Amino acid sequence: MRQDWPITRDLVLIGGGHAHALVLRRWGMAPQAGARVTLLDPAPVTPYTGMLPGLIAGHYTRPEMMIDLLRLARFAGARLIEGRAAGIDRAAGRVLLEGGRSLRYDVASLDIGIGSGLPDLPGFPEHGLAAKPLGRFAEGWEAFVRIAPPDPHVTVIGAGVGGVELAMAMAFRLRGLGRQARVTVLDRDAALSGVGQGARAALMAQMAAQGVVLMAGAQPVEVRADEIVLADGRTLRSDLTLSVAGARPQGWLGATGLALTDGFVTVGPTLQSSDPAIFAVGDCAHMEHAPRPKAGVFAVRQAPVLHYNLRAALSDRPMRRFAPQKDYLKLVSTGGKAAVADRFGLRLEGRWLWRWKDRIDRTFMAKFGDYPAMAAAALPPDAAAGLREALGEKPMCGGCGAKVGPGALARALDGLAPPARAEVLSGPGDDAAVLRVAGGVQVLSTDHLRAFTADPSLMARIAAIHALGDVHAMGARPQVALAQIVLPRADEVIQADMLAEIMAAAETVFRAHGADVVGGHTSVGAELTVGFTVTGLADWVIAKGGALPGDVLILTKPLGTGVLLAAGMAGRAVPGVLLGEAVSACFASMQRSLAPAAAVLAPVAHAMTDVTGFGLAGHLLEICTASGVAARLRLADVPMLAGAVAASAAGYASTLAPANRAACAGRMTGAEGAAAALLFDPQTAGGLLAAVPAAEADAVLAVLGGTAAAIGVVEAGWPALVVEG
Repeated sequence: MRQDWPITRDLVLIGGGHAHALVLRRWGMAPQAGARVTLLDPAPVTPYTGMLPGLIAGHYTRPEMMIDLLRLARFAGARLIEGRAAGIDRAAGRVLLEGGRSLRYDVASLDIGIGSGLPDLPGFPEHGLAAKPLGRFAEGWEAFVRIAPPDPHVTVIGAGVGGVELAMAMAFRLRGLGRQARVTVLDRDAALSGVGQGARAALMAQMAAQGVVLMAGAQPVEVRADEIVLADGRTLRSDLTLSVAGARPQGWLGATGLALTDGFVTVGPTLQSSDPAIFAVGDCAHMEHAPRPKAGVFAVRQAPVLHYNLRAALSDRPMRRFAPQKDYLKLVSTGGKAAVADRFGLRLEGRWLWRWKDRIDRTFMAKFGDYPAMAAAALPPDAAAGLREALGEKPMCGGCGAKVGPGALARALDGLAPPARAEVLSGPGDDAAVLRVAGGVQVLSTDHLRAFTADPSLMARIAAIHALGDVHAMGARPQVALAQIVLPRADEVIQADMLAEIMAAAETVFRAHGADVVGGHTSVGAELTVGFTVTGLADWVIAKGGALPGDVLILTKPLGTGVLLAAGMAGRAVPGVLLGEAVSACFASMQRSLAPAAAVLAPVAHAMTDVTGFGLAGHLLEICTASGVAARLRLADVPMLAGAVAASAAGYASTLAPANRAACAGRMTGAEGAAAALLFDPQTAGGLLAAVPAAEADAVLAVLGGTAAAIGVVEAGWPALVVEG
């Protein structure tokens, strides 16, 4: 995460809506020197509105209609923080997040969309599904499709264009799956009042052709698990109840003190709110100078002006005005691959309109497919030999992927003398130093990580869990921690804020493990680096030596952090994988503490270590060497993070992986293919690897649960590793 310029201003984009996505794409083409951009969104991917009906109907796959915010942020040089905004403290200049965290801003922009839920309709929050947010609806719909009965009854509350379009898409999908579906649309007012006469006639005819029933003048008063109660006392069977009833602003906006119109942020021609430091676009905004209906087309058109004005606000320059068009073409899909057009009151419909709409939608999504490669700085003509090879063709990895290879490390440690002090019980090469103290032993370990995310709080949490790994692997109880932090160049206020975030996150992790943060050291450098020195106490330690033939090898976390971080840093697509979701799941795995697993394994394990930089194969061979045994792995039983094998098959690998493979050469057989390559993948905050007596293995696994798995056995023989398919 190298910073070419010191950070002097903070821009926070709240929400990953269409306008913000387009702004970030433009930002990646020409970053603004000195500005740190943060994208805040609850999820690492966001749906494209235009393709949602096609997804519901089964014409698109989920990856085809999702914008991968992680890849987008990487291209833009922005940091992506997964979280949900809960407020804005304008006096302090901070965006408040659910859970208590906050982010500083100099300039902020809102693109948080709207909701379509019915919180005041009894039973709807428990039994209903809202069409917006779109991502949650798409997930809920796919879950319903999997469990829907042979004759599903679906009810859509709201007969606007969106409700009718989704009703036809759902009817088409369910009937295509052989279900005898009944889809009903309820509306207390006139249906399709927002479209012209010709389009309305065409859509009404298409609904009839799809068997979608329209009940005008029907008002629901209660939603139950399997039915809806209407105001006139009738009940309708409803296995799925969907609300597309209008636009609802997010409630927390009311506490910001910003000027609102019907709950939406009021903005002027420059897209600024009543607070000049806060902009708003998309459906969450109301353009006071030119009111328009809620439609994605306006967010897309706002993006160029928003991009210009955000940069102007950060550099104190004049701004531009946004003038929206008065009308726009509406293309409404009708379930199958056909559509209706609404413009000038004409009746236009047919498959050719679907093909036109499909081309428009795919063209938009192509903007977030393969991003244009930015030209690298040319090497000087008299560059020293080997410089091009040393730079490589991909960004250097962070985390354990940035460590020195096992071969180079072994050669360096060979020159160290054995411990000279009697209280030092272990030398170089163990997970941690072991010191004799009154009543037992003390372990001492240090580790630091080159940043693989620009979120300092997340980086601190993972670095703390990672540093505790050696203490847990030796069966010790964490005691104290010292921080070693390198901050990037930045304004002093921003540096102080970043350091405060890191220390708060670290203290939360260490306190949860019974350890105190007692100090540390900070410096300023080219990029963020976070590390900790940790001590722990134990009655005795579990070393790498001690594994016996017949022991079962247990791994407590899935592999793949190195390859997923490498793919994330490269920022390119992985076929069939939403990289943002895969990396988000990777972060979640890395933040999972080893303490519960260590408490289960420590009393029974003959040998144990944590799987980190040298990969599973390298660390298992360390156990074999220290114990004088061999090992046999079953590759099919080794847990892998979602997307890791696909990333490996696509050619991604961590910087350290080749050195890890080379260190195992001559001592390992049977490792071929994309999945086998993950045995050499350097893990950051990886799991515990333990050799457990066979008689204890099933009981241990039953207690561990989760992703823990028996992956192989210890055998008698020369320290080597055999990998079976």
